[in-house]
Amino acid sequence: MEEVDAEMLSQESTHCYDSLLCELLGMYFMDNMKKNRIIFIGLLMSLGVYGQGIQPPLSYWFDTPTTLNGHAVWYGGNPELWKDKKPISAGDHAKNPDAEWESASLPLGNGSIGANILGSIEAERITFNEKTLWRGGPNTAKGAAYYWNVNKQSAYLLDEIRKAFTEGNQEKAERLTCQNFNSTVPYESYKEDPFRFGNFTTMGEFYIETGLSTIGISGYRRELSLDSARAIVQFCKDGVKYKRTSFISYPANVLVMRYSADRPAKQNLRFSYAPNPVSAGSLQPEGKNGLVFRARLDNNSMEYVVRMRVLTQGGTVTNTHDQLLIEGADEVVFLITADTDYLINFNPDFTNPKTYVGVNPEETTAYWINEAEKQGYEALYQAHYADYTALFNRVKLNLTNSSDFRDMPITQRLSRYREGQKDFYLEQLYYQFGRYLLIASSRPGNLPANLQGIWHNNVDGPWRVDYHNNINLQMNYWPACSTNLSECMKPLIDFIRTLVKPGEKTARAYFGARGWTASISGNIFGFTTPLESENMSWNFNPMAGPWLATHIWEYYDYTRDVKFLKEIGYELIKSSANFAVDYLWHKPDGTYTAVPSTSPEHGPVDQGATFVHAVVREILLDAIDASKVLRVDAKERKYWEQVLEKLVPYKIGRYGQLMEWSGDMDDPKDQHRHVNHLFGLHPGHTVSPITTPELSDACRVVLEHRGDGATGWSMGWKLNQWARLHDGNHAYKLFGNLLKHGTLNNLWDMHPPFQIDGNFGGTAGVTEMLLQSHMGFIHLLPALPDAWSDGSVSGLCARGNFSLDVCWKDGKLRQVDIISYAGTPCILRYRDAVLIFKTQKGKSYRVTYQNGCLILNKR
Repeated sequence: MEEVDAEMLSQESTHCYDSLLCELLGMYFMDNMKKNRIIFIGLLMSLGVYGQGIQPPLSYWFDTPTTLNGHAVWYGGNPELWKDKKPISAGDHAKNPDAEWESASLPLGNGSIGANILGSIEAERITFNEKTLWRGGPNTAKGAAYYWNVNKQSAYLLDEIRKAFTEGNQEKAERLTCQNFNSTVPYESYKEDPFRFGNFTTMGEFYIETGLSTIGISGYRRELSLDSARAIVQFCKDGVKYKRTSFISYPANVLVMRYSADRPAKQNLRFSYAPNPVSAGSLQPEGKNGLVFRARLDNNSMEYVVRMRVLTQGGTVTNTHDQLLIEGADEVVFLITADTDYLINFNPDFTNPKTYVGVNPEETTAYWINEAEKQGYEALYQAHYADYTALFNRVKLNLTNSSDFRDMPITQRLSRYREGQKDFYLEQLYYQFGRYLLIASSRPGNLPANLQGIWHNNVDGPWRVDYHNNINLQMNYWPACSTNLSECMKPLIDFIRTLVKPGEKTARAYFGARGWTASISGNIFGFTTPLESENMSWNFNPMAGPWLATHIWEYYDYTRDVKFLKEIGYELIKSSANFAVDYLWHKPDGTYTAVPSTSPEHGPVDQGATFVHAVVREILLDAIDASKVLRVDAKERKYWEQVLEKLVPYKIGRYGQLMEWSGDMDDPKDQHRHVNHLFGLHPGHTVSPITTPELSDACRVVLEHRGDGATGWSMGWKLNQWARLHDGNHAYKLFGNLLKHGTLNNLWDMHPPFQIDGNFGGTAGVTEMLLQSHMGFIHLLPALPDAWSDGSVSGLCARGNFSLDVCWKDGKLRQVDIISYAGTPCILRYRDAVLIFKTQKGKSYRVTYQNGCLILNKR
């Protein structure tokens, strides 16, 4: 069980409490016995305060240690399955040679640095990442031209492709598209040298040998605390209680690990570092208590530095040049930081191979490690805790009977849930885990969360651990604004800004269009081009750019930050809208349609895929609204409105389904994981049970045909779509399926393999069940399932910059407290009741539900 000092306790307990309650809290943190934890919770329940300000600790834990079998599987020239330059087949994507890392490690992160705690007894193994450590880019051996000059000049073929469709020659249209709307860049490193696209790669592993054996171990617990963003490993050995506490500080940008025991002189440790095997570098001593690794990646010479330092109480430290030996210490604190020379660049120079180089990691890491050493453990932790909880504690979720808490290992908890036993604590834990992961993998000043967030344990990995722009990157950010983490959106916004200049070249080359776009896969070096493959079912996605741009409007719509919209956001939206209208074919009959187009990862090249039209609708509506807010571009706005009016409409097919393609060719037995054609339902807002009931019914048919199973992220998407259909019980079924069949034991999403988007999709989906605001009003409990008959949620955000605390009982809304941060009119809807009232900036309002009406209470 986690121990917390008195100061931290006072920070966590911000509601109510008399002296008796304080005594109970003190008793809880006095000892690490499970018995006290259970007594404490029982007493709180008897006082009637459990679930009313105090909830069970948000954490999960394992009761058995991991092995050391996965330690540096690539180290020593034996990278096994994901060895550099070894072909990775589609089937291999589902495998990870380091299974315990994938399913049993505890992830920590601060948006720049990521680490996984494995918690073995004989040694602690820590995998380590820095988000900008990427191979590939314009600084590969062959230079800038080799990297950038890869777009095919294919725009001139559009007329011929469209003519082929008009003449009914599907084969010709598809052949021309497949052969000409790809590029010369492969997606696998073994296909070219140097590898241009590149991949996110590990920074290596740390290994801390303890001198202990597993014989006679008792009380083992490896726990991730979401309340404090700490990993804690503890156990008893020969009558001694050992404890390891780890966290990664965003303010200090260091990984901090403290090793302690309840008896003195018990820390006898050997610290070593296994570097990335595709680097040329040297590990050197730094003073008596530090090591520094200076290196460059193999194919692009990216410079990076890893600094390691040890602080002790008592005992001795010996620096052996490649290891740190600690003997007889009472307590040991390890400080680790890292950086690369990567520079985010919104205006890259296409002739300069070093256009993404500009940071000095020697200087940054030296500053961070020295400052961290000056502060010491307690100050570092307090700053970390204050920073993290300022974000995490904004939202509280309490579901039906979640106070009926049983403390058990996560493996047991998941096993019971998979067998059909209710566990509302697990459901709210999973919800908050998604918020935890977003805070840990996406903070201002660095790149957005990638396919694995920030966590990676090998040289190469599934799908290059890249930025997949055909749902995966977008899904990562679905819960950001709605769950009160709008700051975590900023890395995504900056990433989108890096795509604009390269994306303009791609738009012109392939479509002769204004504006910018992106394609299915992105990296940190402005890659916006399609890949080499002629398989257009997955490699042709010109609407990736406009889809990303919708997130710019979403950020504004939640925050109502007009300064942001004016200075940054609007041009991104406007240029994306211009690309969208230029991409469309203005047919002789006056209609606009997307030719050629695809439904990502599914089906043929088409003359009007529903997904593409849905994204076009969304970005044009965003551009129209943005221009109205800023009162600019009336002429452009009128044109966008004209295109919208003439855009080919949604179509309902012979099965009553929303058609995925221009022809009625859907197969009701098709259970493909992608449901692209429902984009207008979610994440878009052009289909809704309230405004377009017939189209909503057609979406329901699609979801029924596709089924309730799929890979993890797909179940996450379907969960959101069922919530948008206001079917709470079916949404809850998808949420349960995601937890049962799409979740690993450490709660990571499983595609398979581990892929983080499903975690974020799950958190977003639960939020959509409780609150929606995409249709111009705030919809309260639109998809509340029967299973969650009683509950409350506080701190959720709605578009218009509102914060809401919602409480319900017996399946009915009781009251909602609203804070208006923008002073805009508030439109509330619950069931058939609607309430509209004016608000003042910074003021709070209470609304209750009585006799079928929403009542604004006087405050």
